[in-house]
Amino acid sequence: MNTNSMPTAYNPKEFEDRIYKEWKEGGCFAPRKEGKNPFVIVIPPPNVTGILHMGHGLNNTLQDFLIRYWRMKGRPALWIPGTDHAGIATQNVVERRLKERGQNRHSLGREKFLEETWKVKEEHHGIISRQLETIGASCDWSRERFTMDEGCSRAVREVFVSLHERGLLYRGEYLVNWCPSCGTALADDEVDHGEKKGGLWEIDYPLADGSGVLTVATTRPETMFGDTAVAVHPSDARYKHLIGKMLTLPIAERTIPVIADAYVDREFGTGCLKVTPAHDTNDYEIGRRHELEMINVLNSDGTMNSTAPEFIQGMPAKQARKAVVEKLESLGALKSYKEHIHQVGHCYRCSAVVEPFLSEQWFVRMKPLAEKALEAWREGKVVFYPRKWENTYSHWLENLRDWCISRQIWWGHQIPAWTCAACGKLHVLRENPECCPDCGGELTRDPDVLDTWFSSWLWPFSTLGWPNTTPDLTRFYPTTTLVTGYDIIFFWVARMIMAGLEFLGQVPFRDIYITGLIRDKLGRKMSKSLNNGIDPIEVVNTYGADALKFTLVYLSAQGEDIPLDMETCKLGSKFANKIWNAARFVLMNCEDMDNLLPEANMANSGLSLADRWIRSRFNTAVKKVETAMNSYRFDDMAHAVYEYFWNDYCDWYLEAAKLGLYGKDEAEKRRSIAMQLCMLEESLKLVHPFLPFVTEEIWSRLPARSQQLISTSYPEANPLWDDAAAETAFSGLQALVSAIRTLRSEFTIPPAQQIKVRVEITDESAKSLEDSVELTAMLVRSNDLGIAAHGESHEGAIAAVGRGFTAHIYIKDAIDIDAAIARFRKSVEKTKKTIEAKQKKLANQNFTSRAPKDVIDREKAQLAELEDSAKRSMDYLSALERR
Repeated sequence: MNTNSMPTAYNPKEFEDRIYKEWKEGGCFAPRKEGKNPFVIVIPPPNVTGILHMGHGLNNTLQDFLIRYWRMKGRPALWIPGTDHAGIATQNVVERRLKERGQNRHSLGREKFLEETWKVKEEHHGIISRQLETIGASCDWSRERFTMDEGCSRAVREVFVSLHERGLLYRGEYLVNWCPSCGTALADDEVDHGEKKGGLWEIDYPLADGSGVLTVATTRPETMFGDTAVAVHPSDARYKHLIGKMLTLPIAERTIPVIADAYVDREFGTGCLKVTPAHDTNDYEIGRRHELEMINVLNSDGTMNSTAPEFIQGMPAKQARKAVVEKLESLGALKSYKEHIHQVGHCYRCSAVVEPFLSEQWFVRMKPLAEKALEAWREGKVVFYPRKWENTYSHWLENLRDWCISRQIWWGHQIPAWTCAACGKLHVLRENPECCPDCGGELTRDPDVLDTWFSSWLWPFSTLGWPNTTPDLTRFYPTTTLVTGYDIIFFWVARMIMAGLEFLGQVPFRDIYITGLIRDKLGRKMSKSLNNGIDPIEVVNTYGADALKFTLVYLSAQGEDIPLDMETCKLGSKFANKIWNAARFVLMNCEDMDNLLPEANMANSGLSLADRWIRSRFNTAVKKVETAMNSYRFDDMAHAVYEYFWNDYCDWYLEAAKLGLYGKDEAEKRRSIAMQLCMLEESLKLVHPFLPFVTEEIWSRLPARSQQLISTSYPEANPLWDDAAAETAFSGLQALVSAIRTLRSEFTIPPAQQIKVRVEITDESAKSLEDSVELTAMLVRSNDLGIAAHGESHEGAIAAVGRGFTAHIYIKDAIDIDAAIARFRKSVEKTKKTIEAKQKKLANQNFTSRAPKDVIDREKAQLAELEDSAKRSMDYLSALERR
């Protein structure tokens, strides 16, 4: 048989790029044209602002595993790739570059600025695409999308206009989250809140009639010039008599009323709340209830505007705060100051402090959409894995506010709304108009763009051609599974569900798998500031793509974060190397064989115990993968194939197969090789979705294989291969071999040293061992292994006891007895001292009362192991001394 000789060493750099190119150019990533029940994933589109990090590596590895598995299971499998324009983030990148050149977007102009931004998009898109290919992402590149491509842009406009027509979209002046650095409004969920050390100032506001003062407490003295009232609780006896009176605003010398509102916390500060409706969310609601004037004292860049006193106009808010405090002190109006820890919002993109800011914006009415999304979840139409994330989903939908979707930047989908200069009417249109549809007057388009997430929430159907009824939309919507991170459950996941239900009447996917975080070995989140990140491409360059992919799947326990470093990725590399070496062993033995028919070995006749056992173990592995797949237990699937291939196939089956391979019976040798080849083929199919490159490379070297492995069928459990009797018999053999090997190791008998063994059957359950004497002898390196005769002497032997057997290993001629006695005495003495130290530690209340339970349990387990080791050594010592 002619086989392609495999190189001695596993070197993924020699074939991974080549294989990916063959897959891609061969159309292997496209969904098969025939077949029902498609399996569809849309990639969470990475932002075109940088490169992929290990979080992307994890997410795309799990998606790739799913798509490869279901592709081999025969379903039309489609994985749609694409990227997100990332409005604010991408604009920030371009503006930083312009700043380095001494320019800004305004000096450049909108059209030229967008040209620069498209260049950045193309630059980063190329990097991201190459990275996805490098890690082996088997997505259908012929269907790649971008959130600002022509089709997605058409979908965005259709949704905007439709929402407006349905009364779910409106424009108005409201208090929004404003990033002075980015110069734009933000949605509530784009603001990261965190504790910050600040100050709490108490300021005296004099009553206008001169009868006294009210003292207010504030963390923002500079916004006092936007105050339009001071509120007290209606039941606060201290201030009831002042409700309705007027106060004089210090410095500004403007009068404002004292009002009563139940929102006021009587226990905070003085119980008097300065109300600044244009600069605080809660004050804004109070202002609406009491119809207060709303005075904005800030410019869009975070500096004080002309409404503020002249001495602070143009100052940044923080600088103005200091100047206002100094002015209040000089007037005797500052009563006290103390440090104060409070929650401060920061922009999720640039980390600047977010200002509550009164501004005209566009909003989506979320309540009607949220009710549908909640109902879909309650009816089981969407399911989270793990289920705990459903609480995050439901809580957000039950408490969300209207979504501010307009952004004061240039990169993104410009809002399709025009205002007529002649008649003043607002027009929201699907197509760009030449003039006012009502009066023919000149139109001005809204300069703002839409929130990035406004295009992303349409991703599951805009990528399939909606609003057109395309063949892809008809066949592949709704999609099947979404794999994403927990941090965008509200940004993206919930909104996609709302959009799918609103515009297509169906949820966009049923299963939502939420990945864990990649952390370093100290449990810290990976970040630039800690310099503890791992570049997935560096892992590929060092160990290969398969090493990265298998390691991540193997470590992906549902609901758990993943501790990772470069060393950890050796796990996947060692497994790939094990597969390579096993295949090389099998193929090397095929080289002198012609017309091998591995398929003929699918029958049950003429098989050895090891053959029957490995087929049954293979069935078990297939079933474990299938069961775990039903609930997205990625780690369980990886553990199943790892344990099968490494332990069962390599460590036991291939070793056992050497009995027939190296025997004198040529027919048995030929049958054994054919069976090994058969099991290698099936095993490569089993492992392929986990380690696609190395398995595909080995597959290409198998005899008479024209079809690529990626296009074959995934193994199904074959009922004819289930063999409980073989599993029981071989399990007994494994126990016997392991017992003898352990004893050999503990007596440091060299691997090449042959030993004499007699096996005493002590129970009927171990009778099958009598049929495996020759195989057992080979596996334990014995040139004299037999079943013990009744009454046979075992003088000079050490016993290894197992279930149903006692193995007597004659060590007298295999070791130096005196040296062994000395070594075991020393070992016992050393172990006893360690046991005493452990016992003393566990008896110490100071330790047991403070140490975590897992630490105490670990100490107890170690003590039990030491005691077992000491007992075993003393038993050996006793047996040696009786020689």
